Amino acid sequence: MDIEEMREYILQKPLVTEGFPFGEDTLVFKVKEKIFFLAGLNGTPLQFNVKCDPEKAIELREAYPESILPGYHMNKKHWNTVIADGTITRKLLKEMIDDSYNLVAKIKSR
Repeated sequence: MDIEEMREYILQKPLVTEGFPFGEDTLVFKVKEKIFFLAGLNGTPLQFNVKCDPEKAIELREAYPESILPGYHMNKKHWNTVIADGTITRKLLKEMIDDSYNLVAKIKSR
């Protein structure tokens, strides 16, 4: 899943806005004016930050120690940095995006 696919997926969600508040190299998506997804646009492979339940964040980091790390420049308890290097399934990438959106929007998961 590349940044364009993620962007299309994210923009389908209600109340989402996108912008570049930290400069042209960092794409940011917000819901209700709160950040839930940040992606650096210069690196390869793509890396992005998403919010995560603290217990689930630890589980994901343990399951994917090379691809899911404590959130870079974020609260390490609540944010993960995800390296989209092909080791994480599209399904899991979407689940992490959905969880982040739901946590920030305060929407219960289905």
